[in-house]
Amino acid sequence: MAQGQGRAFLIVMDSVGCGGAPDAAAFDDEGANTLGHIAVACAEGRAETGRSGPLRMPNLDRLGLGAAIRLASGAATPGLDAVPEGLWGAAEEVSKGKDTPSGHWELAGVPVPWDWTYFPDTVPAFPDDIVAEVCRLAGTEGILGNCHASGVPIIAEHCEEHLRTGWPICYTSADSVFQIAAHEEAFGLERLLKLCADLAPMLHARKVGRVIARPFTGTCGDFRRTANRKDFAIAPPSPTLLDWVSGAGRATHAIGKIGDIFSMRGIGKLHKGKSDSDLFEHLVRLGAEAEPGSLTFANFVEFDTLYGHPRDVSGYARALEWFDAQVPRFLANLRPGDLAIFTADHGNDPTWRGTEHTRERVPVVGWGAVERGVGLCGFVDVGASVAAHLGVAAQGPGRSFL
Repeated sequence: MAQGQGRAFLIVMDSVGCGGAPDAAAFDDEGANTLGHIAVACAEGRAETGRSGPLRMPNLDRLGLGAAIRLASGAATPGLDAVPEGLWGAAEEVSKGKDTPSGHWELAGVPVPWDWTYFPDTVPAFPDDIVAEVCRLAGTEGILGNCHASGVPIIAEHCEEHLRTGWPICYTSADSVFQIAAHEEAFGLERLLKLCADLAPMLHARKVGRVIARPFTGTCGDFRRTANRKDFAIAPPSPTLLDWVSGAGRATHAIGKIGDIFSMRGIGKLHKGKSDSDLFEHLVRLGAEAEPGSLTFANFVEFDTLYGHPRDVSGYARALEWFDAQVPRFLANLRPGDLAIFTADHGNDPTWRGTEHTRERVPVVGWGAVERGVGLCGFVDVGASVAAHLGVAAQGPGRSFL
């Protein structure tokens, strides 16, 4: 590869949707708008914890973030009104989920061809044979939870019994997931990871998207979930952008959860960290060091896990402003001929009812390409566009908007 060959950086701000999905009503999410509603809450003084005033994201807004929100949903976005200087648009999903694998796979060119399996919002939520298999693999007489729940409350509810009995805390959500929480020391981190890994093939065969290990430490009155979470995701049904690029002999880098989401397929080097702050340092470094012609695919998950699901509007706004303030450090390391696209995999509107993801369009904001609006596109078009930029043949249904 010749020196100066352009590189690509695909950066997923997990759950940072922008409303307007045409099928939102089918998911009971009509009107949800993660970015739009956060911006309004900030402007109205309803997001003042640890920050104050209108939502400030000048760097991504300058590239076209505010314009992308208005295109997607027609929503007012106070504080996000710059004239776009980058590549901007909004993408909508065709896969039948509003979860992490669906969004990431489709961004990488592969829509999900099947219906995911979801567990009913009942108590118990899981079939007897799945419960029996968890007990067999864990060596316990039972499980705790067995219901729809959010992670922190269900740990708080069952922590003492978990420590007393050693039974794993098992729960699900509106997504196609089976989550297992356990204490890193009392239950054992390696034991938890092995339990999830051994259970995953059974659930993947039933089209359950992910088995997620959710370790925590501390006492029941003062516990915290750790950075040792691990997702055991079903493999993509066909080659993705990562496979296309690695198959062409190019270097591929995965930052954060990307390795888990894609079952390490097509990934040359994995870069992990304990926080989004750690992960951004990887992104800045790869902006300077990644090989000519390479793909770097990054996920920043804390918008979703720390602020979307807990419905913390102030926290979500703080995270957005922190991320935006870091963007110039990354862009300063890019070279002529590079392409960076900032996007999302779904929504998680912190002003919305419940605690689950929301079906939304997502922003597509780019640096390094022609400065123009690309309009509404599909998630799959993002992957096709990255492939086109790298000069790699796309194998999915997407069309490049470059």
